[in-house]
Amino acid sequence: MTDATIPTARNGDGPAAKDAPLSEANAAVIKLTRKDFVSDQEVRWCPGCGDYSILAQTQKVMPDFGYAREDIVFISGIGCSGRLPYYMNTFGFHTIHGRAPTLATGLKAARPDLMVWVITGDGDALSIGGNHVLHSMRRNVDIKLVMFNNRIYGLTKGQASPTSEIGKKTKSTPAGTIDTPVMPLSIALAAEATFVARSVDTHTEHLQETLERSGRHTGSCFLEVLQNCNIFNDGAFRGFTDREVREDRMLLLKHGEPMIFGKDRDKGIQLNGLHPEVVQLGGGVSEADLLVHDERAEDPYLAYMLSRMWWPDFPVPVGVLRSVDRPTHDQLLQGQIDDALARSGPGDLEKLLHSGETWIADRA
Repeated sequence: MTDATIPTARNGDGPAAKDAPLSEANAAVIKLTRKDFVSDQEVRWCPGCGDYSILAQTQKVMPDFGYAREDIVFISGIGCSGRLPYYMNTFGFHTIHGRAPTLATGLKAARPDLMVWVITGDGDALSIGGNHVLHSMRRNVDIKLVMFNNRIYGLTKGQASPTSEIGKKTKSTPAGTIDTPVMPLSIALAAEATFVARSVDTHTEHLQETLERSGRHTGSCFLEVLQNCNIFNDGAFRGFTDREVREDRMLLLKHGEPMIFGKDRDKGIQLNGLHPEVVQLGGGVSEADLLVHDERAEDPYLAYMLSRMWWPDFPVPVGVLRSVDRPTHDQLLQGQIDDALARSGPGDLEKLLHSGETWIADRA
C-alpha cells in the first residue's frame, strides 16, 4: 500500500478497477496517509487482542480509495468490535445491538455517495442482528460489512456465541454448548450477498488485500475476519492459522487458479460427485484434475461448498469466495424515484394533505 493516494474506482473490484476513474464528485486527487485516519481516542482493547491488527490494516488501506474522510462512515453495533468507529478519524455511529446494518441501509438510501463500512462481531451480527444482516445482504445495500469472528462473546466476558463450536464450555454453557454453530459465509451466500470473503487477523498482508477488495466492491459485502480473543477464547483458530501449519491447513483462493495447498504445493481439492475431497498430487492426479476457483460464477454453488469446508476435514478457505455485480439497493431506489417524477412530476405535500378523505374540524 502507498501513502499517496491515486484516484481509483468506486465501482467494481479487482485489478481492472484500480485504474478506472473516480466519479466526478471525487475526481480530485485526495492525498491522505494512514495517520490521517487515526483518531485522537485512546485505543482500549485488551493487550494482544486481534482487533488491533484489524484496525491497523483498515487504517492502512483507507487512503487507497480516494475518498475524503468526511465522505466515509463507520457504523458499529455492540461488542468489542463496536469501539472501532471511535478509532477511525472519519464520521461514525455506534448503534444499538445488532442494528448497524439498519442504520447503514438508511444512510446509503439518503446519501449513496458515501462509503459506508459496518463493523460487527459474531454475536452482534448473527444473533440479535441476524435478521438485519440477512436483509441488507439480499437487498444488495452498498455497504462493506466486516464481521470479527472470535467464536465467543468477549465484551460480556465469555459466553457462547452463535459461532461457538458444539461442546464449547463457557460461562453460559458450563456443560458445553449443544447448539449447532452458524457458518457465517454460508449465511451470507444464502442471503445473496454479492461479495463474500474471509481473512485472518494475524495474516496482515492478506487482510489488507481482502479489505481493499471489499472497499472496491459495489454492493453488499460480507467479510469474515477470524479474530483471536486472547482473554476468553485464546487460540480459537490457532490449529490452522499459525505460521508453522497454515500452508498445510488453509486454502488460499485465487480466481481462475486450481485449488492447490500445502507447504510443498502437493495437495489439492477435487470434486467427487457433489462433494469436495482432498487429493495428493502425483500418482495419476494432476493440477488438471483439481477444482478451479471461480469467484465470479453467477450461481453460488462453488462458493457455498467452500464456505462449509473446515479443518480438520479440509483446509480452511481464505480469500474471496464470491464477487458478482448486481444493481444496488440505492440505485434501484433512485430509479423508482426518477420514474415517479417523470410520470407524475414533483410532488406537492400541501395538495396531498388536502386531498382525498380529509376534512376541516368544526371549531365551534
